[in-house]
Amino acid sequence: MQAVVYRQFQTRPEVLVVPDPVPPADGVVVQVGATGVCRSDWHAWMGHDPSIPLPHVPGHELAGTIVAVGPDIRGWHVGDRVTVPFVSGCGRCAECRSGHQQVCERQFLPGFTHWGSFAEYVALRHAEGNLVRLPDSLDFVTAASLGCRFATSFRAMVQQGRVRAGEWVAVHGCGGVGLSAIMIARALGAGVIGVDIDDDKLGLARDLGADLTVNSRTTADVAEAIRDLTSGGVHVSLDALGHPETCFNSVQSLRTRGRHVQVGLLAGQRHPAIPMDRVIARELELYGSYGMAAHAYPEMLGMIERGALQPQRLIGRRIRLEDAPDALADMDRFLGTGVTVVDRIGRR
Repeated sequence: MQAVVYRQFQTRPEVLVVPDPVPPADGVVVQVGATGVCRSDWHAWMGHDPSIPLPHVPGHELAGTIVAVGPDIRGWHVGDRVTVPFVSGCGRCAECRSGHQQVCERQFLPGFTHWGSFAEYVALRHAEGNLVRLPDSLDFVTAASLGCRFATSFRAMVQQGRVRAGEWVAVHGCGGVGLSAIMIARALGAGVIGVDIDDDKLGLARDLGADLTVNSRTTADVAEAIRDLTSGGVHVSLDALGHPETCFNSVQSLRTRGRHVQVGLLAGQRHPAIPMDRVIARELELYGSYGMAAHAYPEMLGMIERGALQPQRLIGRRIRLEDAPDALADMDRFLGTGVTVVDRIGRR
């Protein structure tokens, strides 16, 4: 099969011919219909997680069709259309048994712990408890955008942030995660403020449901501006970018008893300054949010099928597998808007 491979961190990946995968006993092989290009893939390629084995095939936002199943698989069959959370649980540890597969103690992460979906085929372990069946109405390109950014944002807004109708939500960073969060918060009935340094991304944020936007490059005090716009601060604030400044501003922009949710990875700067005096005095709540378990997908998919959520509006560029190395290497330049998806893969 053809796959994008890098042999060293920060060295340009290549499209190579590598052996086709075989299904593990508890897994399947999926023919990749589409795969998203995510900033988490860029972090991996940069070497921010040195435990990633080399050589490596990136890619973790995927959708496709099962073409082979392992001997222990009973609930899935060749021809099933599926996607998978970017964090898959082992099904046996205490967190998995309690329904929190997204923080499994022995995680399987395609594109990180194992070869991923920048390829014609990908092998997926622990398939029984982690695969998600796709509705017939959902195309592979849209489904591929759900696996990391959209599903992560859904959990961050619905389960961790507990966003309710009538509340104010601020989203710091209007990339794929942030734009997804804006759409989801709006669908939940919240008022939404989008924050970014790029006017084009702020324009897209407004198109997707942001009531107000703040350009953090030209605003002297972002948190103060948000508190002024909302008469005291937002109820929920999300750092979707992952930078010490956006993390600080997110916490600082909350009203009393507000909830901060951290999704951005803060790579290389993992211990940012946080205004703990404000956290204590105003009884603020701080949450991390890391993916979403497969059993939580039906609520999200139901909202998509009803038209309450339209993740297809987040799709930006559609590219070939041959274009993926450049798309991956250029992610630190924050070029373009929306989600880039590889939808022309291999020699098919």
